[in-house]
Amino acid sequence: MEQLGNYIKSDDPSWLEARHQASFRNGWFTPQFIQIACNNIANLLLKKSALQNWAAHYSIDDNITAKNVGVVMAGNIPLVGFHDFLAIFISGHHQTIKLSSKDDLLLKHLVEKLYNIEPATRAYISFSEILKSRDAYIATGSNNSSRYFEQYFAKYPNIIRRNKTSAAILTGTETTEDLEKLSDDIHLYFGLGCRNASKIFVPRDYDFIPLLKAFDKYAWFADHHKYKNNYDYQLSIILLNNIYYMTNGSTLLTENTGLFSPISHLFFEYYDDHDLVLHNLQQNEDVQCIIAEGAVNFGEAQHPGLFSYADGVDTMQFLLTV
Repeated sequence: MEQLGNYIKSDDPSWLEARHQASFRNGWFTPQFIQIACNNIANLLLKKSALQNWAAHYSIDDNITAKNVGVVMAGNIPLVGFHDFLAIFISGHHQTIKLSSKDDLLLKHLVEKLYNIEPATRAYISFSEILKSRDAYIATGSNNSSRYFEQYFAKYPNIIRRNKTSAAILTGTETTEDLEKLSDDIHLYFGLGCRNASKIFVPRDYDFIPLLKAFDKYAWFADHHKYKNNYDYQLSIILLNNIYYMTNGSTLLTENTGLFSPISHLFFEYYDDHDLVLHNLQQNEDVQCIIAEGAVNFGEAQHPGLFSYADGVDTMQFLLTV
């Protein structure tokens, strides 16, 4: 895995071509965002010492009875299912992966490279469009698809993930650097990840001008045709309904009690009690992570480590009990 991490950071022509093709196939996968996702995986997940500490934490050894785990991967951001792939591999189980049509090139390429690094891995990793009669399942999808997953996989050990989003709590004392980091939490991958903040909570009389200026780092979104189509549509809805809004020309802000905001749109809500908001978010099953003092630091939402388990469910512990 350490060798694979080195490969991910390399300029190997075949790897560069795979990334180019992934970007060509999916307009949301810009070269910049693919690069960020790959760097995070290589630097945060594939360091030898970190992997050894991770495995040691669970006392993983060679005595595990290897099962075959079926994995249904999402495709909202590049290589979003890599942590599941890694956990199954390190645990010693076999895995059969069903990739999303939105992201069906990058992981396949990396697995082929892994086959070259160590041919024995061929027996542990395979891809299939049909996942029947596996010993356990890990499936990630929408609220709608999760209902089908529950129906199909109910009699097997499973982890089924649904729609999640993230939120941030501001105090009004944030520095320019804090706001720029928060802008990353909101905008990386066009906000399509479950760890992207789609809602912010602000104190009353909050000054939005510095925040909007921080969003200018992603002003180039206005030149991205898929994003711009969403922005224009959301703006037209706002205007038709005579809703008060703010914008820097690429990100829309409106007051809304909802958590899930559409692409190009960020919801905000005023609060009077910071601790109450934090408590309510901690109890909300729709929240993946909270960006605030005492929770996830600004700028770190899209940089999960080995112990950052989706939905707070310890994937490795689950695998060791299959």
